[in-house]
Amino acid sequence: MIPYAKQSLSKNDIKSVIKALKSDYLTQGPLVDSFEETLAAYCGAQFGVAVNSATSALHIACMALDLGPGDWLWTSPNSFVASANCAIYCGAKIDFVDIDPKSCNMSAEKLEEKLILSEKIGNLPKVVIPVHFAGQSCEMQKIHRLSVKYGFKIIEDASHAFGGKYQNLTIGNCLYSDITVFSFHPVKIITTGEGGMATTNNPDLAEKMLSLRSHGIKTVKNKIELLHPYEIWNYHQLELGFNYRLTDIQAALGLSQLKKINYFMKKRSQIVRRYNLNFAELPIELPWTHPDSTSSNHLYVIHLDKNLQKKLYLYLHRNNIKANLHYIPIHLHPFFRQIGFKPGDFPEAEKHFRTAISLPIYAKLTYGQQKKVIKSLKVFFEKNNLKYH
Repeated sequence: MIPYAKQSLSKNDIKSVIKALKSDYLTQGPLVDSFEETLAAYCGAQFGVAVNSATSALHIACMALDLGPGDWLWTSPNSFVASANCAIYCGAKIDFVDIDPKSCNMSAEKLEEKLILSEKIGNLPKVVIPVHFAGQSCEMQKIHRLSVKYGFKIIEDASHAFGGKYQNLTIGNCLYSDITVFSFHPVKIITTGEGGMATTNNPDLAEKMLSLRSHGIKTVKNKIELLHPYEIWNYHQLELGFNYRLTDIQAALGLSQLKKINYFMKKRSQIVRRYNLNFAELPIELPWTHPDSTSSNHLYVIHLDKNLQKKLYLYLHRNNIKANLHYIPIHLHPFFRQIGFKPGDFPEAEKHFRTAISLPIYAKLTYGQQKKVIKSLKVFFEKNNLKYH
């Protein structure tokens, strides 16, 4: 079976993890600090806060921006549910902005239209989370300009986009956002097994997220009066936080993976070019990349006639090619339908869902495996008398 995505681990990765296992630290140790510093420097950000998942990073990012009851968070319906759940964790209300049909990212134009209407009724969002779908950045400069005008904060959900660029700058630099969030799940560009990170240029936000990821506990020696004259401990819980910490074992893997980011990006680009060349005349819509973006190519998503989507999906699976679907629009999940969302609310996201299929792409996808995927698609369309545009 050829999966749609898969981790790419080397002997050096395994050696790094074994070395960490033999060290004095298994959980929060020096490798976590090193991973945070190295990744933040790679992105061009001042601070990195490592956590046990991108979901955790989204949660504490929202909390650091004081999102709470009575506030609104807007995000893209074309994403994994975590991009919306983080608002509900904070007791805030959730809404969505429809996508651009070419990039499949949040539409800056739709966002502006919604902001204009919301301002009139006093219902503006406190936080907006643009999601960099499949690895390419949203139009962050436009979204940032809107944030200045309408007063909302920005969290970039770059779970798909580590290693990508926007306007020739590495995603995660937070030039146009308050916080950027990455995922290191096994199917992502680099992996720590499970894990995530938030980058920021704001020291107060970084400090807040560091506290929230570890029970709300801070080292307070020389900062506040000790609770008892004989008190020897130098830390206290100052707020309600969580156990969202990353381990040194995971950080060791992340640091080792990070050394290969250029290799991973090159391999993914080669796979995309080969797909594009071979699929150019098939009756499908190939992925489109905005001129301002360099995608990390986390996903390779094609669009085809909605009447063929299920048929192609099943055909590929019968041929041991595990294509996937990304995503069920968040507002159509039963949980969000209960909140009040309904079919037709975000038509572009719904159209994407009915016509999209993700094909296999990962660094260890062999030339032979990719040839099988390419041949399978060509045979499918030939059998259905739909070979050319």
